[in-house]
Amino acid sequence: MIAGKSLYILGFLGAIANALPEPAVPQVTAPAKLEERATTCTFSGSNGASSASKSKTACSTIVLSAVAVPSGTTLDLTGLKDGTTVIFEGETTFGYKEWSGPLVSVSGTDITVKGASGATLNGDGSRWWDGKGSNGGKTKPKFFYAHKMFSSTISDIKIINSPVQVFSINGAKDLTLSGITIDNSDGDVEGGHNTDAFDVGSSSGITITGATVYNQDDCLAVNSGTDITFTGGLCSGGHGLSIGSVGGRSDNIVDNVHIENSVIKDSDNGVRIKTVYGATGSVNNVTYKGITLSGIAKYGIVLEQDYENGSPTGTPTDGVPITGLTLDGVTGTVKSSATNIYILCAKGACSNWTWKGVSVTGGKTSGSCSNIPSGASC
Repeated sequence: MIAGKSLYILGFLGAIANALPEPAVPQVTAPAKLEERATTCTFSGSNGASSASKSKTACSTIVLSAVAVPSGTTLDLTGLKDGTTVIFEGETTFGYKEWSGPLVSVSGTDITVKGASGATLNGDGSRWWDGKGSNGGKTKPKFFYAHKMFSSTISDIKIINSPVQVFSINGAKDLTLSGITIDNSDGDVEGGHNTDAFDVGSSSGITITGATVYNQDDCLAVNSGTDITFTGGLCSGGHGLSIGSVGGRSDNIVDNVHIENSVIKDSDNGVRIKTVYGATGSVNNVTYKGITLSGIAKYGIVLEQDYENGSPTGTPTDGVPITGLTLDGVTGTVKSSATNIYILCAKGACSNWTWKGVSVTGGKTSGSCSNIPSGASC
């Protein structure tokens, strides 16, 4: 009887359970679908610049095909989404206006900027050139801002006839520029001035390889920054491969710069370091290695601590010491009217230099060198 009652009770409970409604199955909300970017967006013509700037975050690849940038307008590719690729095709042109620019500006992380075969960015700088550059006359636009570019590359870009300075690299980190051609050779006879190829400031991990530069100012000018490499370059017609001027800015530290395996020809200067009179800062661990000079018109090697308002004063100051400098295999010739080597240091402000395989001939020996560090010669 007890077993029978147990079976009866179990059956009764089962009937009750079967009569109850089934519990609701919890509903899982699908994750929001990520916004998909178009694979490739192509922009061209006179509306290409504005359309590209408006749509830049919607495209994973931006193709700029024969874009005509209107006067007084920046081709604004700042704030690109991570991983964006920018490709220049055909000839990119720019309208004329007296303004400071830039003509092109790019920023972002993991950005790839490159030129297709035969592509050029034509600044048509002769419209601005007046022999004064950025020191007066017409207001001239700088060309290409590579500001706040991180873990990015710029490659195979050809720029011709920039109005003034070409690449401004500032606030960048781990940026590589390779295969860049800058041809401002027309400015030699048409008044090009201050057409620096690469100006570097407040940046780290910058690598410039295989650059070909024809211009009328510094091929490279490192104003501040760390871990910077320039290698395999050809510099013609300008002011050489320079550190400085250092001093008088918000950032006045230069450290760990390697300039190697490059040719400087038909230029005012070859190897150059210039620090600012009365300023503070430091130039440390700079190496020039495997540098070949020819046709240098003013100084084969010039290292001086006396710059003020863009010109030497002849009186060095010690606020920006030059330490850990290495010149290794700097060789070549200067013109007979030029000076082979000029070193103007303040007392105690140049130290720990390594000087080997240095041979610059063809010009005059300076009688005005001062405070030459041990091992170096003038």
